[in-house]
Amino acid sequence: MNAWSLEVWLDSLNRVAPSTRAVYERDMRAVAEWFETIGVSTPEAVTRRDLRSYLSSLHSAGYARRTTARKASVIRRYFGWACRTDRLATDPSAALSAPRGEATLPTVLNAQELDGLFEGSAAATAVAAAEPEIELRDRAIVELLYGSGLRVSELCGLRHEDLAGPSDSIVVWGKGSKQRRVPISEPAAIALSAWIQRGRPEMVTDVSPDDRVFLNRRGKALSPRDVRRLLDRRSLSPTHPHALRHTYATHLLDGGADLRSVQELLGHADLATTQIYTRVSRERMREVHRSTHPRA
Repeated sequence: MNAWSLEVWLDSLNRVAPSTRAVYERDMRAVAEWFETIGVSTPEAVTRRDLRSYLSSLHSAGYARRTTARKASVIRRYFGWACRTDRLATDPSAALSAPRGEATLPTVLNAQELDGLFEGSAAATAVAAAEPEIELRDRAIVELLYGSGLRVSELCGLRHEDLAGPSDSIVVWGKGSKQRRVPISEPAAIALSAWIQRGRPEMVTDVSPDDRVFLNRRGKALSPRDVRRLLDRRSLSPTHPHALRHTYATHLLDGGADLRSVQELLGHADLATTQIYTRVSRERMREVHRSTHPRA
């Protein structure tokens, strides 16, 4: 395994999120282990045919096309790095083909589901009565996730300095430590102010980070898992935080926003990533037509 220099490669990935780094590590360790089982113990001995055999083995093992495509991307990234750092003379993964992932449409919440999140379930109502500071926090989180389309990692990473400046916008640190300023709605600004002034002071403990905006019940920095739990508590059905981001983007396009503006608001590096939401909007319009027009 040492021959693959995986730790050195992983340390070079200084612009990826820790969760992404963990996926890369898991994928490439699986690759190295597979090659060792067939007698290929060094990356120098790997050929393009070997890599194709590996991808075929994933297909035979029942891996989804999307998962196989991701693993192929990680392989290309590793061997590209090995060539750039002169560990390899040629890149066996160059032009390596892999099945494209299925283009599944993002989940978009309907009006009833959104109302449920904002108004809260019976469990959320009980929490609000017993712990009003939790309700202030949760309300601010839902407003920001839907009102500004934040990734859950961006929300959890918010710091007080990111709120400095105009009250109708905040600074967000996205993937690759890219910074962008996004607008926030008036309800979100009100909810955020209420949380910071009245809710957060009630939840601060000796272990609380001074700079983080959101805290969990133990007074520590809020984590993505904490966010998923609070959404499950508030929602009528299981809701992933990313569904609010999908809903935000789709509703912008439904309202007439241009694709480039939505791309900037979401922090997408590639416009193609944003274009999936145009398909969602078209599907929504077709469904409205089918369900409401008498001759549809």
